Amino acid sequence: MTQFGRVMTAMITPFDKNGEINFKEVKRIALKLVNEGTDTIVVTGTTGESPTLSHEEDLLLYATVLEAVGDKAKVIAGTGSNCTKTTIKYTKMAEAIGVHGAMIVVPYYNKPSQDGMYQHFIQIAEHTDLPLMIYNIPGRTGVNMLPETVIRITERCSNYIAIKEAAGSLEQVAQILKLNKRKDFFLYSGDDALTLDVLKLGGAGVVSVASHLVGDDIKKMIQLYSDGNESAADNINEKLMPLFKVLFITSNPSPVKDALNMIGFQTGIPRLPIVAVNEEESAQVKEVLKELKLV
Repeated sequence: MTQFGRVMTAMITPFDKNGEINFKEVKRIALKLVNEGTDTIVVTGTTGESPTLSHEEDLLLYATVLEAVGDKAKVIAGTGSNCTKTTIKYTKMAEAIGVHGAMIVVPYYNKPSQDGMYQHFIQIAEHTDLPLMIYNIPGRTGVNMLPETVIRITERCSNYIAIKEAAGSLEQVAQILKLNKRKDFFLYSGDDALTLDVLKLGGAGVVSVASHLVGDDIKKMIQLYSDGNESAADNINEKLMPLFKVLFITSNPSPVKDALNMIGFQTGIPRLPIVAVNEEESAQVKEVLKELKLV
């Protein structure tokens, strides 16, 4: 079993009407997640709007979520940035607060070479004792960490114990799993719609957005597949696929924030330059929630 469990949720960051973090709602959402199937909460990832949060806000969020969930779940800090020195600094600060691990995104905008990525990840690992997760999401970063680089990093640094693979390529997933020789290194789907396919290739679970709404169903799907009941897992996947898709009809996390607002949470709207869903998009989200009897 992995240290981070099967269902990890990339938690949103709720804001109030003034655009400041609503810490009361942070606690409420965190508790909803751990009571509905989430094993580990990822704070200040892409879904948490990390690019528009200050480092001071990041650290307050880690402390708040840790306090809220207690021993009910693990908390991972998304401390990665496009500056190696900055990533090291805030990973160490998150570690001091008490998080259970850190997720390190491939550096964005700089467009480093594969060797540059390798050096970045190695430097970070040498400055922390936390379990670490690589986060590969080329659609956001502009560069793709190749499977060979993933393996090169994990063979050098034992504290990299997982990767959130969000390149959208099952071929790449299969190649990483084929090359991996470590029994204590696990691959997670970074895309809800590909979770079951990733499991079938040998993946461990998912870093999910949809688990804000259907965490128990996602956990059940994974467990059914793990137990050998593939047809039942396929049925759940098929049922949830419209939700997996509608949550990404525009920039994440706008649709999931809208969905959470519909079911009684106060998430506010995203910080610019991300904007809230428009009326047409919101209607699509609501239609899917109705089909799943969530509203």
